[in-house]
Amino acid sequence: MQTLNVGAGRTDNEYQAAEEQRRADLLADSRSDAGYFFWAAGLAALGTGLLPVRLNVLVSIGAVDLLRFYGTPLVVYSAAAMWVVAMVALGFAARSGHRWAFLAGMLLYGADMIALIMMFSLWAFGIHAFFVFRWFQGQKALKDLNEAGGSTR
Repeated sequence: MQTLNVGAGRTDNEYQAAEEQRRADLLADSRSDAGYFFWAAGLAALGTGLLPVRLNVLVSIGAVDLLRFYGTPLVVYSAAAMWVVAMVALGFAARSGHRWAFLAGMLLYGADMIALIMMFSLWAFGIHAFFVFRWFQGQKALKDLNEAGGSTR
């Protein structure tokens, strides 16, 4: 019996099976974290008034909240709709294994967190921080998968 690594005690087949399982777990983790883009899109639609029910106390988009002070209603709802569409598009790209989608989502929500602090919306800031954290985990899983030589497609 041939073993890899001193003291590992695994055969080549066992090692390859473990690595294949690790790659499958990383891919599943990244796809699971990509699902949070769709949650973010739904909560953004709920918090900005695009849906008949509006819960801007719990969830809101800082940039849209700032636009409410300076823009017309058409501009506000257009920006909110573009935000939701961008989140859905990033969700599909992230689910397809594109690391840049996670990074773009982190950048968008990180910038929006600044606007939320200006609006004193701490609960929404916490929700944003949760999404940024999950997207960081998703992009890290894709990075580890690419380093392990796995395919993201």
